[in-house]
Amino acid sequence: MTREDNQMLVDLVTARGVPGNEEEVREVFTQYAQPHADQILQDGLGSIIAEKQGPEDAPRIMFAGHLDEVGFMVTRITDDGFIKFQTLGGWWNQVLLGQQVEIKTSRDEILHGVIGSKPPHVLTAEARKKPYKIEDMFIDIGAGDKEEAQKWGVQPGNMIVPYSPYRRLNDTKFLLAKAWDNRIGVAVALKVFENLSKEDRNNSLYAVGNVQEEVGLRGAKTATNRINPDITFALDTGTAGDTPGMTPEEADSKLGKGPQIIIYDASMIAHKELRDFVVAVAEELDIPFQYTVIPGGGTDAGSQHVSGHGIPSLAITVPTRYLHSHSSVIHEEDFENTVKLVEEVIRRLDAEQVHQITYGHKHD
Repeated sequence: MTREDNQMLVDLVTARGVPGNEEEVREVFTQYAQPHADQILQDGLGSIIAEKQGPEDAPRIMFAGHLDEVGFMVTRITDDGFIKFQTLGGWWNQVLLGQQVEIKTSRDEILHGVIGSKPPHVLTAEARKKPYKIEDMFIDIGAGDKEEAQKWGVQPGNMIVPYSPYRRLNDTKFLLAKAWDNRIGVAVALKVFENLSKEDRNNSLYAVGNVQEEVGLRGAKTATNRINPDITFALDTGTAGDTPGMTPEEADSKLGKGPQIIIYDASMIAHKELRDFVVAVAEELDIPFQYTVIPGGGTDAGSQHVSGHGIPSLAITVPTRYLHSHSSVIHEEDFENTVKLVEEVIRRLDAEQVHQITYGHKHD
């Protein structure tokens, strides 16, 4: 991975952006896409679109990551100055306690805090056996009382994000950070857009950063309707199954073994012809990939494929450990191979190929 690509990853995961509050990530997206785009567009919800036009009447290819990460929102301040919060996205109680967070205040300043609860010393033996309820947790920012927290700019609706700096794990190709879900998908979209924008193509490119994926695939609906693409790809993260205790039935993908091609998830069934086309390209070029089923989750392809009159869509994802926690882990080569696969697929999506994928036969 080049130094420039590494810096892009750092910039993306450092940015703070929970559902409905993705401004910082949108700015990073624009920074990296602008030099290669004909124009930068935005929909009414805040999804960001980089356009690179091809020949007249060329098929429109959309490839999108989502800007938002799982996080929290301030709901109230207690009289003693502690912060109560609402989760945004799917959180498991047991990954929260004792974790550090950042609150972006109404003055756009950053406050540091920690998620607290009663200590185990005061809990009964029976209570210690049960997961601690999220509604009983709070965030400690060191404020002496409610008035002090308010003076610092804390108010209901403020964004709260996990705090976990980017790092390479012990001089390996494993990369640890918050928000790989889904800044790595955004990184893939940006890198593919950069590379393909420099070439002569038989299609038009639309690299997209969708908003509010973690709360219902919302920004994908509006962004896809604005673009009206002929083919769409969701670039996201998928569950890795290579850690202790995981079974093949739960997840069988491994880090370092290539991107995941999602054949089924709770939001869609992969488009058969598009799926087979992507697999054929990967096999032709010996790009490693892994088939994956996610019965309990979905991607933005779930909204993209039912937009307009229906659009052939596919999710291609980067396997990730410890999803929806403060610290997740990906493998550098999976990022690189996902970029390579998506690039090679899009290079082949001319009008004839898109028609055959969509309708199952060549033009008459």
